[in-house]
Amino acid sequence: MKQVLVTGGAGFIGSHLCARLLEEGNDVICLDNYFTGSKANVIPLLRNPHFELIRHDVSKPFVAEVDEIYNLACPASPVYYQIDPIQTVKTSVLGAVNMLGLAKRLDAKILQASTSEVYGDPKIHPQPEKYWGNVNPIGPRSCYDEGKRCAETLFMDYHRQNKVRVKIVRVFNTYGPHMGTNDGRVVSNFIIQALQDKDLTIYGDGNQTRSFQYVDDLIEGMVRMMNTPDDFTGPVNIGNPGEFSINELARIVIRLTNSSSRIVYRPLPGDDPKQRRPDITLARERLGGWEPTICLEEGLKKTIAYFRSL
Repeated sequence: MKQVLVTGGAGFIGSHLCARLLEEGNDVICLDNYFTGSKANVIPLLRNPHFELIRHDVSKPFVAEVDEIYNLACPASPVYYQIDPIQTVKTSVLGAVNMLGLAKRLDAKILQASTSEVYGDPKIHPQPEKYWGNVNPIGPRSCYDEGKRCAETLFMDYHRQNKVRVKIVRVFNTYGPHMGTNDGRVVSNFIIQALQDKDLTIYGDGNQTRSFQYVDDLIEGMVRMMNTPDDFTGPVNIGNPGEFSINELARIVIRLTNSSSRIVYRPLPGDDPKQRRPDITLARERLGGWEPTICLEEGLKKTIAYFRSL
């Protein structure tokens, strides 16, 4: 049995990770300040005596005795991370410093949930890990993009300077149960609008592309990454290489929900990337042949069923 700390553990992804770690027989400490996370996501886990839930902001120091740390804490949707961009940067940067300091003191292994946003509006497609990105450092999305990039820097410097055992994964668009109903992400937006027979809102012309990964595939990739040998730090792309335009996604959601919704178009926000698709060659090679197993339609059906249940 390992003692595992999950920051952002009551969030969409974190709650699924906590459940998986408990299923594997670990003691799990879930840390969350509930800015975007929700107690409702982890209430079923509270019955497990090996689960502990603590309200805490990772931009402040935290002390516990653990063997592994998964650092997921940070709002990931523009709707939330642009409410207080300074706090978003603090969460990414100070949160990384605090968790890396804890890992250093305990000689614990630590995984950083980075993001495909480190690639910005990419000039290389699909995006491999060796691509350094095309990020606007002073735009409205910079608080998140550059915060995550700085966190990666800190992870690698703690590894080189202090021999901390670090792992970095770059998470591409992920969807599934426990997504927030008002988090502004395209999958949840479309599903909720379609279930209510409201217009599906597309920003821009809808020809921009994204890859959509079901949350179970992401959790499998993260756990496998944590279990790789200590000399492998990453970063590693974790995402589904299937590429769909936003227009295609909207039409699929309308069909799967049997909705009477129409599609309407609004102006595109600043710095919104035109293309996003992971090169997962490295993940296949180093994570035991990992690759996504759940196709978009199958995952959307599961997610639609979740939102119907609400």
